[in-house]
Amino acid sequence: MNLWGDLVGAVRDVLPIAATILLFQVAVIRRPLPHPGRLLRGLVLVIAGMALFLRGLELALFPVGELMAAQLTGPRFIPAGARPWDYHWVYLFAFSLGFATTLAEPALIAVALKAREISGGAIHDWGLRLAVSLGVALGLTLGVYRIVTGTGLAVFIVGGYVLVLLQTALAPRMIVGLAYDSGGVTTSTVTVPLVTALGLGLARSVPGRDVLVDGFGLIAFASLFPIMTVLGYAQLVEIFARFRGE
Repeated sequence: MNLWGDLVGAVRDVLPIAATILLFQVAVIRRPLPHPGRLLRGLVLVIAGMALFLRGLELALFPVGELMAAQLTGPRFIPAGARPWDYHWVYLFAFSLGFATTLAEPALIAVALKAREISGGAIHDWGLRLAVSLGVALGLTLGVYRIVTGTGLAVFIVGGYVLVLLQTALAPRMIVGLAYDSGGVTTSTVTVPLVTALGLGLARSVPGRDVLVDGFGLIAFASLFPIMTVLGYAQLVEIFARFRGE
């Protein structure tokens, strides 16, 4: 699909949102749209931005993620008859990719700054960002291990959410909602394309894996494990505060 096709697709995706807002503004709120010219210009920029972003994904991020997975699972790195621990370079790449992309995630930065502002500095924005980034890194590493070994996705996800429920019962109440939201903001603009490409590329490269069955699921790990690490971060902070007598 060319850039024109991406523009048409962006218009098709954005128009229902614009129509919904316009319908409620006119039929429910019954007031004219404020600054219609500015809103129209913004809508055009959104459509153009979405089209260019999708084109960039197809030209760069998806191919890079799949290429890295293919190269790291090639004969130079993985011997014939490889066992799961022979994929250590793939695990290291997944960990590094998850940490770096999440740390630069605009949605996470926005949430971390807002959490610091509302909490009056009790929640450190860099502490939250590092905890979430570590969670994504650990989650992707375990997700890659799942693809390599062919283990069922439900084993990890169900077990992970059982652990999250236990942590939720023990963690400070003020952090619980933020921890759950932290799992959602990681699956955004920067992280999702590269993670998806990594999973698909790895499933194509590992013998005996099915791209549709094994290639997807890394996003679930990237959403689940930050909840664990943020809850764990809050619990550690609380424990250290008790030791200091605060």
